[in-house]
Amino acid sequence: MPTLMPRDDDAQPIPALRLRPGGAQKIAAVTTGSTRTATPFADDTHVIGLCATGAVFVRTGGADVTATTADHYLPAGLYYDVSVGDPRQGRHTHLAAIAADAACTLHVSEKE
Repeated sequence: MPTLMPRDDDAQPIPALRLRPGGAQKIAAVTTGSTRTATPFADDTHVIGLCATGAVFVRTGGADVTATTADHYLPAGLYYDVSVGDPRQGRHTHLAAIAADAACTLHVSEKE
């Protein structure tokens, strides 16, 4: 079956998602207190891409999600994709972050 997906060196399709127009968010001041995205992810967002200017701990969840230093660690400068689920399994609508060291910015890209 033909596909328009890019292919790796073994000619296998690489699953790739499109950036959702209007789906760029950021938490401009991630500090030692938990901060979350202000706007819920769009209903058609299934994956978010994350990249922080400093090391952070992150957690996805509902509108009341809170991050702690026991959550998932994301080093500075690493771009990482995270699933936020789907309606059948329960979907997360927000992301919270807390700085590991110093205040930084966390960029969030919604993908469809």
